[in-house]
Formats: sequence, C-alpha cells, structure tokens
Amino acid sequence: VQLQACGGGLVQAGGSLRLSCAASGRTFSTQSVGWFRQAPGKQRVFVAAISWSGATIYSSDVVKGRFTISRNNAIKTMYLQMNTLRPEDTAIYYCAVANGPTVTGESQYYPYWGQGTQVTVSS
Repeated sequence: VQLQACGGGLVQAGGSLRLSCAASGRTFSTQSVGWFRQAPGKQRVFVAAISWSGATIYSSDVVKGRFTISRNNAIKTMYLQMNTLRPEDTAIYYCAVANGPTVTGESQYYPYWGQGTQVTVSS
C-alpha cells in the first residue's frame, strides 16, 4: 500500500483544514486507518482512527470534538477534518493503514505510512 497525504498548510488559530490521504494497492477497504502527528522535537502521537466500515471511530482526547476522521473506500481515500485549530496542533500529520480491522492508536499496528503533510497554526 502506498499513501499520499495532502491538504496541510498555514492557518490562523481558530481556523480549519482538511487533510486527505489517497491509497493505492489492494489493501485499504478491509483495514482500519488512522492519523498520527509529530510536533517539532517530540515523538509521533496518535490523533484518530476509523474502522474499515466507518462505524467505529477512536480519537485522542486532545482532538476530540475538534477533529473528525472519515473515509471513502470507493476511492481509497481517508480524511481528517480539523476545526478550531490551535497553535499546539502544529505538526507533521501522517496517514497510516493498519495491518487488520482493529481500530487502534498503537503505531506498531500500522505497517503502511504516508510521507506526512505539514500543518502550521499561527497564534
């Protein structure tokens, strides 16, 4: 599976961005997918994940209520709608496909990763 993320950019605090991640290859529609982020000088952390059907969503407490993960299996694309952005949301955002149907925030269960897209939120 190859993943291509896009949609990052510079936005003011309180603004919104929508990240997209297009997948190629046979594995996508039966796997859970997720978004992670890595701020400068910090480790990569979990943001949100969604099951293959979209029925189960798991989000970190930091983004709950502000970020929404979704997917469209027909076009093998996943999304992260980010609202009410804060300067502390500044990071490189990575999309990832899990090795199975389980929805998880543990990065070791995601063997496929996109290249990352930069999100910068100014105060």
